[in-house]
This record gives sequence, structure tokens and C-alpha cells, in this order.
Amino acid sequence: MKPSPPFRASSNYIHRPANAPATPRIGRLRAHAMTHRAPAIRSDEGRLLWYRGWTQAADAASAILRRARAKAYMLAHSTPVIDPDELIVGRPCYRKLDPDERAELDLFVRELEPAVPGYPGQASHMAIDYEKLLTLGVSGVRAEVEKRLREPTVAHPEGRIDRPRETSSDAWSLAAGDAAEFYRACLVSLDGLLLLAERYAARARALARATHDGKRRDELDGIAEVLDRVPAHPAKSFREALQSVHFVTAFLEGLYQLGRPDRYLIDLYRRDVSFGRIDEAHAQELIDCLCLLFNEYIPGGLAVGFMIGGADASGTPVTNELTRMFLESIGHTRMIYPGIGLCCVPGAPEDLLVRSCELLRDGHTHPALFNDRIITEGLRGYGLSPSEACEYIHSTCVEITPIASSAVWVASPYINLLDPLLELLGIDAGTADVSPVGTFRSPTADAWRSFDDFTSDYRIALGRRVNEAVAEQNRMQAERSRTGGDALVSCFVRDCLERGRDVDRGGARYNWIMPSFVGMANLIDSLSAIRELVFRRRRIGIDDVARALRANFVGSEDLLRLLRDGTPAYGNDDDAVDSLASEVTGWIREALEPCRTYRGDRFIPSLFCWIMHEKLGSDTPATPDGRRAGFPLGDGSGPAQGRERAGPTASILSSTKWDHRPFIGGIAVNLKLSRRMFPDGSVAPLVALVRTYLERGGFELQVNVVGRETLLAAREHPEEYADLVVRIGGYSDYFTKLSPAMQEEVILRTEHGAE
Repeated sequence: MKPSPPFRASSNYIHRPANAPATPRIGRLRAHAMTHRAPAIRSDEGRLLWYRGWTQAADAASAILRRARAKAYMLAHSTPVIDPDELIVGRPCYRKLDPDERAELDLFVRELEPAVPGYPGQASHMAIDYEKLLTLGVSGVRAEVEKRLREPTVAHPEGRIDRPRETSSDAWSLAAGDAAEFYRACLVSLDGLLLLAERYAARARALARATHDGKRRDELDGIAEVLDRVPAHPAKSFREALQSVHFVTAFLEGLYQLGRPDRYLIDLYRRDVSFGRIDEAHAQELIDCLCLLFNEYIPGGLAVGFMIGGADASGTPVTNELTRMFLESIGHTRMIYPGIGLCCVPGAPEDLLVRSCELLRDGHTHPALFNDRIITEGLRGYGLSPSEACEYIHSTCVEITPIASSAVWVASPYINLLDPLLELLGIDAGTADVSPVGTFRSPTADAWRSFDDFTSDYRIALGRRVNEAVAEQNRMQAERSRTGGDALVSCFVRDCLERGRDVDRGGARYNWIMPSFVGMANLIDSLSAIRELVFRRRRIGIDDVARALRANFVGSEDLLRLLRDGTPAYGNDDDAVDSLASEVTGWIREALEPCRTYRGDRFIPSLFCWIMHEKLGSDTPATPDGRRAGFPLGDGSGPAQGRERAGPTASILSSTKWDHRPFIGGIAVNLKLSRRMFPDGSVAPLVALVRTYLERGGFELQVNVVGRETLLAAREHPEEYADLVVRIGGYSDYFTKLSPAMQEEVILRTEHGAE
């Protein structure tokens, strides 16, 4: 085994103070990433190679082995990509196919793709076992698989595999697979990854021989030496660890998070520093290189990243030098990826929260601020041990899954909370068409003698929607167990190798499904308006509301104004309306409590939206909160756009009057602040707001500090604001890339702190 290569040209780097600017290299890499954004997770070259591999694996005895062989072929034949200035390498090759290749791919898509078994449901949205990767290396994992394949009991996996909790034997037998076939698929996949690493090392050496730049030649030789060792072998240096983690993650293909890098990298970093192999400045540059790479292989409009900070199993804060360095990378890279979450915990150094607020003040949309105490308590409530509960990840936006042991489906599916309400009012949900067609019954106030009667029927209607969603998710999970399989991922997910089962067949320790409920604020405000105007004041009838909604308030402008401005709204610290949030979240939990997944695990609720508040809103008729047909729904679990009238503190108080802990599937609260809130640059007001939110049990808070004038200018002159990033519903995106409806939704959010 070769010794770890020393850091090359370390004399070129000097210690830099905190908050130092990014290096020129990072500036050039950022410019490249801005102009070469990934068009897809799998490139055209990758698709072509995968189909070739699938065709050549037609003799495979199982779906999982055939998929593994297709993936291994793709990896083994992919074109290595190493661009100028890169120090961490590995991503799909987005080259243009030649005419013959394009014709071959088109033929595969036309003739072969329809015959490939379906792959319904969800993958990725989790973090693999990086400590295992760094400790054993791919070769060490391969040796473990070979050992398990030789075990006599592999021939009879049913006798040695733990069945998921509360799963019937019939259901489990459907999900069961041949352990030996699974292990063979693992070996094939791991070998493909190792071959790709060898190709990258060879490419780096070829580039080194071809360059006349002595400094770059040393860098390329260093890249080759690192790839000679990792990911095949255990990482022995900080740089090797970064390269190994990135390489495996990039070629898993999907929205895989990096877990807690400030935890699993700190020992290697400190050892390298103590031996003089690396210094802070170069380590920061390597971190920045790693962070920029997300933008080279993950398309826009998604979410991917990692978390830092938090506490260990005993509740002791876990922060170190790397926590701060990963935080500093936000200001250096200034892009949509990675989505960095700071896990806030009592007792953590004050400067971490202050620096986070400074970054947000300066217009960055990261970090998102997560409440470590609330999340770990929520995970403990779902049965995780203290040691597992402190190792979680926001699995793209705000969805919480256990690191290294998850086959959880997040945001599956998104459920529109307004649909059951519109159903009660006799309005066809799922379409924003306001023409007088479709079934319509004219309800009257006599149909419900009280508001409680009305909400009781809503709960029944919501339960039906939930049951339909549960049935569909379980159908997809059952189908995926027969036709799916990802052996490479399964090698790094507990307890797949121990159980002899792939992640799609119940091998992972946790198999939750997390439906996300969208439009909570709209529902609360709608119920508030109906309670106030129909049942308390009796100013209008329920049929008046239904007719106005059906006409999209055309001819009912007075009623529209009354609904918008004449009734209490969520987000203004009004106990009467805020109490509805506790009721609504209770109804959601009640509907999901008896449900179980096909693999025998739980359905766990979420209250965030990604981009679905726009998509669902575009198909949703007008609603009793005064929202017109087609407009986006509320962007998370905070107040609806423009309904906050009492300032940011009142908004935060309203958003924390209900229990966030059961909603491990994710909660997103957006706070839009004006730059005028920071006249002297001080972030003390923002720090106070954040602390209030966290101390009151808030789950996650995300902050936009961008003025309305800037957003309007960006909409008018997008070419001048190509890198303007805004926070959406749990993730960040470039404002100019948003749809017109989403741009309008962001602009209309209440801007606190403006004069």
C-alpha cells in the first residue's frame, strides 16, 4: 500500500484570516460552473453507455444483477472529465455525441426504453455511510461482500434476514430476493466504480504529460496519486477523504447528501495539519472546490448538500475548525449548491450563528438554520436511539432521514390540503378552470350546523385523500421490489449487506414514506374566514363562498376584499387563528398514524413544498382565503404570501404555536427581510429572531435578504442578474430561472424591515 502523498506546493499557501476572500482558482471554477450548468444528472454519454450495458446483460438472472451490470458498464466506459484548475475531480461527461452515437441512443430510447421494466417511486435523498467508505475503502467493502457471498446461509436468505417490523409474511415474501444474486450485483457495481477511478488516474497523468505548466503538472500528478489510493483504499489524508467522498457520491447518480463532513473529516484534517501536510488556506480551497462541484453535475431546481454542527448522542455540541470552514465556503462559492444546513444547538459557539446571520445578511441563501434539539427529539419519538438520532441529514430540502441507514421516500407524495376543502364546497379540485362545467352542488349553511361539523367532514375528506395516496405509494414500493435495485448504493447503507437485501427490497434499517402536505397556511386562513364570516358573524352563506370561488371572484370583488382583509390570518400572533394550525397538524398526524408502508414501516408527515406550491397552485381553483385560481399556494408552513401584517416576530410566534417534532418529513419557514433591516450592518436583530424561533421549538428557518426593487429589476433585466439566488420552499434557485408565477410568488412575500 502506497503512503499518502504529501500536499504538493504547500509553500504556495499561507494562513488566511477568517472571512478571507476566495482564491483566484475558486473564482475561475465558479465562473466555469455558472456557464456550464449540468443539464441532467445522467449525461447523454451516460445514457448511451447504460443502454449498451443493459443490452449486453440480457442474460442476467435477475433485475438487480442486470441493473448492476448496466451501471458497471457505464462507469467502466465513461469519459473522465478533469478541467483546468480542478483539484477534486469526477463528474459525468456532457460531451456532444457524434452522429453515430446519437443515432444509437435515439434507437435505444425508441426501441429499448419502453421494454425496460418500470422503476417507480424514489431513490437517493439520503446520505450513505461515509465513515465506512473512508475506513474500509471500496476494496474493503468488496472484501466484506465476498465474505458474505461465501457464507453457507446465503443459499437460504429467508432464515437469516430480519423482517421489517409489522410486515406480514406474505408482503415480505414479495419483497424477498436472492441474497447471493444481490451480493453478485454488489461486486459487479463496485468493480465498475474501481475501473472508473483507474481511468481518472490515467487521464490525470496523461494531462500532466501534455502540459507545459509546471505547477499544473504537479497538481495533475497529485490528483493521479490520490486516485491511485481512493476510493479503492481507506483515506489517509484530508485531501484523499474529500476526493473519495466526492467521487463515490457523484457516480451514485442522484440527490445524495454528504452527511456531516465536519464530523467524519476532522481527524484526518487535524492529523494533516499536525504533520505539516496541509494548512488552513489550502484546506479551505479544497473545500471550496468540493462545494463547487455540486453545481457541475446536479441540474438546477433541485437540492443537494450537507449539514454541519449539531450535538452528539449526549447532547454535547459538535463543532470544530471544519464547521467554520464549510460555513465560509458559502461566501466563496455563492451558488445554489450545496444546500448547507447549520444544526443549531444550545451551547454551541456564538460565532457560528452570528457568522451564519452575516452570510444571510449579505444576500446568501445558505445556511438554512435547523433546530437540532427538536429534530433529535422527533427522531427519538419514532424509535431511533440517541446515537442514531444525532446523525441525521436534510435529505435535499428539509426532509430528515437517518444517515447511513435510510431507504426513506421523502415528499411522497405531495398532498394538496385545499383539495378536500374544495370537495366539501362542491368544487372540482385539481383544475383552476373557472368555466361553469363539472359537477356542482350548492351547499347551504344548513348542511353544517356548526364549524365543528364542517371541520369534521373535512377530516373525513382528508382521510380519504391520505388513504388513496398511501395505497399508491405502496403499489409503487411493491413494484419497485420486483423491478428495481441499486446494489452500489446498498453497499453503503445499513443493514443491506447484513440482511442480504438491496435498498429496494427492504435491506435498509429505515423505510419510512414521508408525504408532504402543501397549502397549510391557505387552509388555515380559509378555515378562519369560513368560521368568522359563515358561522360566527353569519354575514354570508357557505353557498355564497362556493359561488365566488367557482367564478374566481369575478363579480364578487367585495367578498374577495372581505376574505383577504376582513378576517384573521395566520402569521400575526393571533391565538384564535393560530390555534387552527394545531388542529390542522393534528388532523394530518391522525390520518397517517395507522398507515404502514409496503415494507412495514411508518408514514411520517412533512409540511414543505419544494416547488410544488406553484405546481399544485396552478391547478387549484380559488380558495376561501382570497387566493385567486392558479396562484401558488403558501410556500411552507409559515404564513401565506402577503398575509403577515404584524412584523417578523409575530410571524415567528404564529409559526411556533404547534408541535414541530412529529413532522420529521420536513418543515420550512421562509422569512423575507429587507436590507434596510441592517442599517449599520449589525445582525443582532436577525440573531434575536432566529433565537426566538429556535427557543420556541421551530424546526427550520430559511432567510431571504433581498429587496423588492432588486427582484423587479432582475425580472426586467435577467441578463444582469444571472447569479441572483433566492430561497424557495426548502431549497435555493436562481431567480431568473424561475417561472413567471414563481417569480411573482417570491416578490409578493411579505418583506419585513422595509420603511
